[in-house]
Amino acid sequence: MINAIWVILLVTGVIVAALNGRIDVVTEAVLGGAKQGVIVCGGLLSIVVFWMGLMKIAEAAGLVQSLAKLIYPLARFLYPSVPKDHPAMGSIVANMSANMLGLGSAATPLGLKAMQQLQDLNPHKDRASDAMCTLLAVNTSGLTIIPATVIGLRMQYGSTNPTQIVVTTLLATFLATTCAVFLDRYFRARERRKGGWQV
Repeated sequence: MINAIWVILLVTGVIVAALNGRIDVVTEAVLGGAKQGVIVCGGLLSIVVFWMGLMKIAEAAGLVQSLAKLIYPLARFLYPSVPKDHPAMGSIVANMSANMLGLGSAATPLGLKAMQQLQDLNPHKDRASDAMCTLLAVNTSGLTIIPATVIGLRMQYGSTNPTQIVVTTLLATFLATTCAVFLDRYFRARERRKGGWQV
């Protein structure tokens, strides 16, 4: 569906530009966008490498394990149907930790791994389990303490105060995660009251 939307937007843009005799604008946008994409990717790569290096240092120093221990009780509350010692719980905690540190690039594969492991636990393979829905809600809202990637991008584009967004990001993501968890529990409870499927 997303691919179809992008194709429609691109084709519409080219047609409108051609009808207005401004096809040169499309060419400039394509070449400029490609150049900008390479620049942004290069900057993001350096940011991810830097933060992944810091994560390795933090892991060696025991900071990641300490963060995981702090997050674990919250994860147990959010995912009561996941067995305590199941690998999915470790992936969920790692995903939450990466999101909190603003490492979306690292959080995504961890979230996908957690979702696969939750599917192994899912007795109804044709629909999402409670834990899978919660993971999607929490991962999408993404409580962030240190928005590392955004700070790096702001530095790359010459921001005079790249860390200025930390407090607002923390507040916005806290509210988003709180709403996501509330709505997840609300709709789950509503379905159970109706006697509908476990979702």
